[in-house]
Amino acid sequence: MRTLQHWGLRSAVLSYLVLLVLSAVAGVVLYRIPPAAAQEGAHGLPLTHVADIPLPGRATRLDYESYDPVRHLLFIAHLGDGEVIVFDVGDSRVIARIAGVSSVHGVLAIPDLARVFASATGTDQIVAIDEATLKIVARMPGGHYPDGMAYAPEVHKLYVSNETGNTETVIDVRSNQRVATIPLGGEVGNTQYDPRSHHIFVNVQSRDELIEIDPAVDRIVARFRLPGSEHNHGLLIDAQDRLAFIACQGNDKLLVFDLGARRIIQSFGIGSDPDVLAFDPAPGTLYVAGEAGIVSMFSLRGANIEKIGEGRLGPNAHVVAIDPTTHHSFFALKDVGGRPVLRIMSSP
Repeated sequence: MRTLQHWGLRSAVLSYLVLLVLSAVAGVVLYRIPPAAAQEGAHGLPLTHVADIPLPGRATRLDYESYDPVRHLLFIAHLGDGEVIVFDVGDSRVIARIAGVSSVHGVLAIPDLARVFASATGTDQIVAIDEATLKIVARMPGGHYPDGMAYAPEVHKLYVSNETGNTETVIDVRSNQRVATIPLGGEVGNTQYDPRSHHIFVNVQSRDELIEIDPAVDRIVARFRLPGSEHNHGLLIDAQDRLAFIACQGNDKLLVFDLGARRIIQSFGIGSDPDVLAFDPAPGTLYVAGEAGIVSMFSLRGANIEKIGEGRLGPNAHVVAIDPTTHHSFFALKDVGGRPVLRIMSSP
C-alpha cells in the first residue's frame, strides 16, 4: 500500500517534469538548483526564489547590471570574460553576448537613447552599444580604471567614476566625445544622478567624502564629510525623499544622507563588504548586496527607514537589479555548481 509520503514525492516529481516541459515550450531554460542553494535566500530575507538561469561563459566575476524596463532587457557585465550579457526578462533567456569589452565593470542602460554604456576597464574606454542591434557603435576614452556611471539627461552627459584614476570623466553622448575630466582628489566610488537638483553625486572612498558636481559647468560645488564612513563605495539616490544611501565597504555600514539638510541622519550595520544598491520604488524597498553573499533589505516610508531582512542569498551576490513592474530582483552569481547563474527572486 502506497504511503502519503510516496504520493507526495510522486506529485512533486511530476510537477517538476511538467514545469520543465512548459519551460522548454516557452524557450525558457530553468536550472535545477541544489536544495542548499535554494534555501540560501529563504532565511532572513522576505524573498521567494523564482528561478536560477544559467549564464553563458566561464565561472568568472560578474559585475554591474542595468535594467531597461522599456525593452525588458537586463544587461550584465561579465567582467572575467570581457563581455556584456543581454538577458530578455520577458522570455527568461539570454539573447546576446557582446564581446570586446575588456574587463567590463560598469554597465548603464539609458532607455530614452536606446543606448547602453559599458566601462571597459581593461582598455580604459567607455563602449556605447545600440539596443536595437546589440552591437558596439562607439568607443571613447574613459579615464583610468573606469567603473560606475550616471547620466544627466538635461545636458546629455555621461559621468564615469575613474576609481584609481581619482577623477570623473564626462562624455557627451550626442558626439560620443570626452568633454571634461574632473579631479576629485582621491579614489572614486560610485556615481549617481539626482533628478531633483539635476546634480551628480560621487563617492570619494579614500577620503570618506561625498562630492556634488554641477553638470552645467562640470565643477565640484560641494564636498561633504561622512562621519562614521570607511571606504564609501556604493551609492543610491532616492530623489523623492531627498535621501542618499551610502554603502561603506571598510566598516560594513549603510549611511543615510539627507540631501536637504546635507548631513547623515542614520546608520545601519549591514552584510560584509557591501557593493551595489538597488531600489524598488512602489513598495519602497532598498536592497544592499555584498561581496560575502549577504543581502540587506530596508523599507522606506519617507523618513522612516527600517531594516526588514538580511541573509545569505548566494555566493558573491554583490550586484542586484530590480524590475519595478514584477518586483523581481536579479542577482548575477559567478559560480553556482561550477557555472555562472542569474538568480531571480520575488518580493511579496
